[in-house]
Amino acid sequence: MDGILITIYRTVLGFAFLLLLMRLLGKKQLGELTFFNYATGIAMGNIIGDMVVHKEITVLESLAALSFWAVSVFLIEFLNKHSPLLTKLTKGQPSILIKKGQIMQKEIKKHQLSMDDLLMLLRMNSVFDIQEVDYAIMEPNGQLSVLKKPLKDSVTKEDLNIPPKSGQYLPTMLVSNGEKIEQAFHEYNLTNEWFEIQLQRAGYQTINEIFFAQLTEDGEVFFVMKEKSS
Repeated sequence: MDGILITIYRTVLGFAFLLLLMRLLGKKQLGELTFFNYATGIAMGNIIGDMVVHKEITVLESLAALSFWAVSVFLIEFLNKHSPLLTKLTKGQPSILIKKGQIMQKEIKKHQLSMDDLLMLLRMNSVFDIQEVDYAIMEPNGQLSVLKKPLKDSVTKEDLNIPPKSGQYLPTMLVSNGEKIEQAFHEYNLTNEWFEIQLQRAGYQTINEIFFAQLTEDGEVFFVMKEKSS
């Protein structure tokens, strides 16, 4: 029974101290979940966990470790304001995934993203057709910032009193890195012969030349050619 009470005491004390430190660190730790913030949260959580589970570690030692970690975070945040290089190392920097409408394939691979991941992030920004995007920037906290092309974002049909018209298809990925998405073909009853015709119309010979292909609302296909490896 005494062991349970000691565990509860350590848990409550550790939680209260951690909550105090997080309040002191500010909302920035929660609002900007960079790699540095993520590592900080995990480390502090592990210190509290060790204090609760491992009785040979004294409460004073655990609280001292937490305090030292918090002071280190304050110091690094202070230095970040005066050192762009340190900021780059601890927080990273934005990466352009789509630039002037062009998909930056090397950047996507560098971040270990698939086209499925990119399309999902675009949909979370209310963009279903990748052709509407002028710039897409991966922020250090993992969020995607999207700037639409001016012609796609300036005037709405409501502004011109044009009745809305539903597209024939939902923009859907057909090819990712040279591989056909069979489920998409089955869903819309698309045949290999139809796709071969679309390839030839776009000036391609085989699917191996294609990095990405998307079925658009009007039934056309938007192709992105593979970048030549340097």
